[in-house]
Amino acid sequence: SLVIEPALVWWFALGIQLLAIPGSLLPVLPGLALLPLGALLWLWAVGWNAAWPPLLLAGLLLLLGWAAEALGLLLGPARLQASRWAPIGAGLGLLAGLLGLLPALPLGGPVLGLVLGPFLGASLAQWLAARGAPGRALQVGLAVVAGMLVSRLAQALLALVGVLGFIWLTS
Repeated sequence: SLVIEPALVWWFALGIQLLAIPGSLLPVLPGLALLPLGALLWLWAVGWNAAWPPLLLAGLLLLLGWAAEALGLLLGPARLQASRWAPIGAGLGLLAGLLGLLPALPLGGPVLGLVLGPFLGASLAQWLAARGAPGRALQVGLAVVAGMLVSRLAQALLALVGVLGFIWLTS
């Protein structure tokens, strides 16, 4: 029978959870979803009685991260009364930035593409939906990007809280 040392599983679970921090900042990696994954691995190793607090914390932080994502994407454009197409354009722009479909950017490469893509997508979608007002479309694009960046920062902080909470609750 296979016997796995719980200390080894703890380190592996912690490693998974540590990946949530850069994952919450970069849209190409899974972010806060790694917190419950690490906690579930720990649960598998030690059982429900010892592992439910880290799993509960990880689940709560994942829900808070989803709320931060939704608020970040909706509040800025909503305050500017953007069209419903602006967030869709931002999503398509993000996808274009991820896939490298934007022209080569001399100063930032792909990271800048992940910011510039949503800005251009939201601005273009707003401009097309509103049939004019390019200044307003640029404002909507900036609001979408600002909301996205604030959301990513909030998720990174939640990931850090999750990792520190896992360490504290399992020590």
